[in-house]
Parts: sequence; structure tokens; C-alpha cells
Amino acid sequence: MKNNNQILWAFTVSLAGFLFGFDTVVISGANLPIRELWNTSPLFHGVFIMSMALWGTVIGSLFGGFPCQRIGRKNTLIWIGVLYFISAVGSGLAEDPYMFSFFRFIGGIGVGASTVAGPAYISEISTPKNRGKLGVLYQFNLVLGILIAFISNYLLKGFDGSNDWRWMIGVEAFPAAIYLLSVFFIPKSPRWLISVKNDIKGARKVLIKMGERNVSQKLKEIILSEKQELKREPFYIKYKKPLILAFLIAFFNQLSGINFVLYYAPEIFNLAGLGSEESLFNAIAIGGINLIFTFVGMYFIDKAGRRQLLIIGSVGYIISLSMITISFYAGLNTTILVISMMGFIASHAVGQGAIIWVFIAEIFPNHVRAFGQAWGTGTHWIFAALITLLGPVVIDVFKTNPWPIFAIFVGMMVLQLLFALFMMPETKGESLEEIQKKLCK
Repeated sequence: MKNNNQILWAFTVSLAGFLFGFDTVVISGANLPIRELWNTSPLFHGVFIMSMALWGTVIGSLFGGFPCQRIGRKNTLIWIGVLYFISAVGSGLAEDPYMFSFFRFIGGIGVGASTVAGPAYISEISTPKNRGKLGVLYQFNLVLGILIAFISNYLLKGFDGSNDWRWMIGVEAFPAAIYLLSVFFIPKSPRWLISVKNDIKGARKVLIKMGERNVSQKLKEIILSEKQELKREPFYIKYKKPLILAFLIAFFNQLSGINFVLYYAPEIFNLAGLGSEESLFNAIAIGGINLIFTFVGMYFIDKAGRRQLLIIGSVGYIISLSMITISFYAGLNTTILVISMMGFIASHAVGQGAIIWVFIAEIFPNHVRAFGQAWGTGTHWIFAALITLLGPVVIDVFKTNPWPIFAIFVGMMVLQLLFALFMMPETKGESLEEIQKKLCK
């Protein structure tokens, strides 16, 4: 019963991941109609329409650590729900590209802050045995949101003529409202209560509800870890190792090309010679593969471990991206391209997709976790925004044959494999305090 509390709280918080996935990918279906409606240039479209939400995400992730630390994980998650709701309604009703971009920016702030508060909260209410699985719930809901966004776009195409895109964007208000109401009922993080509020009594109550077997011992362990961190030393020196690890895992996540593919999937399939209906349907297939293999990652993350999954995913990336590159370069049958694209998505779901939010949330001490999470997720979203901003321009440049784009991604994934083999530590089965001792000596 106590363990069920952890699952319920983690699932509730992970709904922020659902909105993250839905919000960031729903634009793919509205992309072309909006571009035709306002007749914008490729550069304007990339900067204001496609990537404005991501620049909001950059702001939300870089500065999300402050409210997360000051007012707590729970209260931050509540405000994130408010931002999602306002963004969905405002974007759907926007009458010009500037107003649309503003509300997309608001939603982006919510997305960015959720990648700080969500994984941090889940890691802090989990045990070493289930932290990986509960952490992947965030990613599971993220890819579920992506799949539902693709399906929603497909079903709403032709629903209201030229206003289809408004429904595609605005329908997010419904899950945003459900999430906002649900998150009021979760407790505050016990580690935040100790490290920021020094509320031992409140933390004890939450630990009991979590089903912690030896509450007194766990409290002593958390309090001791806080005392050990009182030593004065520059942040970037004391936490150099986790800072480097968080940067690299986030950097490689985006240089795999995952956001490029998710955001521009219909256009990429169009470049391969597939029609509009086929492109949207294949985009749905991408979402389905992502969801299925996220289950695989969820099953193995606490068995094989984070490092092993990243190695497997890296090998899959290299093979699938190489096939996509060859398919475009040699003009191979579109079936080969579609299969390779599905292999790429599967590799991401098992590897980077399963571990990134779990790993970044594990490697920083309790009292700086929010700021460390902001550093890692900020890195992730800066590169995501740059890739998405330049997407329309790059596609326009390589519209005859985009093989060089995917060749660059192959090279990056070779480097990621080397990182996983020689730099990345394993964190499975260890408490947050044990990981702290290992990485912050």
C-alpha cells in the first residue's frame, strides 16, 4: 500500500511529462497550415513559430531551479500546470504570429520548469530499487504525450477547415486542467523539507507514507549528507564531475537529432516522396514505436542499469542513422527509410529517452539538486532550441537531399558511445546519498 503511494505520486507528477511531450510535438501538425496562413519566411517561421516555445523552455529550465528550491517542488509543479493551461488556450485563439509565439513561449516556460521539478521530485520520493522505473514514468508520459499529439493532429485534420490547427493546439487545455487539479494532492518532497525547511517532522510523515522501512535511519542519512555539504567550496569545483556528466548526457541527447526528427517528421517524410496523409500516419507510427520501446527501457533501467542502456541505445543510433543517411544519399526505397527511422526512435527510447531525466536527477546532492537539474536540462533545451530554430532553414538548404544532416548525427552518436563506455558511472541500486558520496568527494 505504501509503495502504491510512491507510484501514485510519481505518476501524477509525470503527467507534466505528458504535457511536455504533447506541447512540444503538437506543433508538427500545425506547422505547415500556420506557415501558409501567415505566409512567413523560413527564418521567421523557425525563430518565432517553431522554436519560440523552446526558447521559453530554455528560460524555464535555466531558472526553474530557483522556484523549485525556494517554494518547493510541489508548488513549482502547480504553477507549471497554470502555464500549460494558459498557453494552450492563448495559442489556439491567437490572431497573429506574434500573439501565437507569445503564448507558445509561456507554454515553453512550463515545459522547461517541468524538466527540473518533475524528475527532481520523483527521485526524492523513490527508493534505490524503484527510482529508475518511477523516473522513467516521466519519460513514459512524455512519449505518450507525443503519440497522443500525433494522433490528435491526424484526427483533427479536416475537422474545421482552415482552423484545424487551432483545435490541434488548443485541445491541450483539457489534460492541462486534469494535471493541475491532480498535483494539489501530492505531498512535499521529504528531502526538500529537510534540506531547505529543516522540517524533520514533516519529512518523517512523508517517509512513513512512502513506506520507508527504517524512517529514523533514513532521516539520519539525509541529515548527515546535508552536514557534509556545508564545506565551503566554489560550486563549479565541488560539483565538477556531476556538472560535466549532466552537460554531456544532455548535449548528446539533442545531437542525436531526436527533436529534429520529432518536430519535422512530416516534412522529412515529404522529402522522401511520401504524401501528406502518409507523412502524418508515419508520424503516428513514430510515436507508437517510441511508446513501446519506452516500456522496454522502463523494464531494464533498474536491471541492466543506466550506463548499459545508453551503450545499447548508442549502437542502435549509429546503425539506424547510418541507414537513414544512406537511404537519402542513394535514393533507396522509402520503406527502408521508414524502417530506419523507426529503428532510430526505438534506440532513443531504450537509451537516451529512458535515462536522461533519471540520471540528471540522481547525480546532484539534495540541497543543490534543483540547480543541478536546471544546469542539465538547460543544456538540453538550449541545443534543442538551436536545432529547432535552424530546422526550417537547414531543410530548405538540403531540400533536394538531406543526407548530410543525418551524417552529422551519426558522428555525434559515435562520440556518445565513447562517453558511455569510458566516462559514465553506473547509479542503479544506490541511494541518492550514496551517489553523492561517490561523485562529490
